[in-house]
Amino acid sequence: MKDIDLVDVTIHIDENLEESQRQGLVETVRQREGVVSVGYHDDKPHLMMVEYNPEQVNSQQLLGLVKGQGVHAELIGL
Repeated sequence: MKDIDLVDVTIHIDENLEESQRQGLVETVRQREGVVSVGYHDDKPHLMMVEYNPEQVNSQQLLGLVKGQGVHAELIGL
């Protein structure tokens, strides 16, 4: 079995979202093939961390999923 190299990306969300809105974004991103985990730090609700398999999805596609939900966002730490 081949080892899978996973990559982390942080997406900064400009809007102040309610918990339910953040969870909706998590579910949307989590459903994308190649995404392994999605989460927020409670003390930094503007930052969504995504771990993914770069052979199946890339950071621009993940950013597009988030923006497709009607929020303004950008990748950080690249």
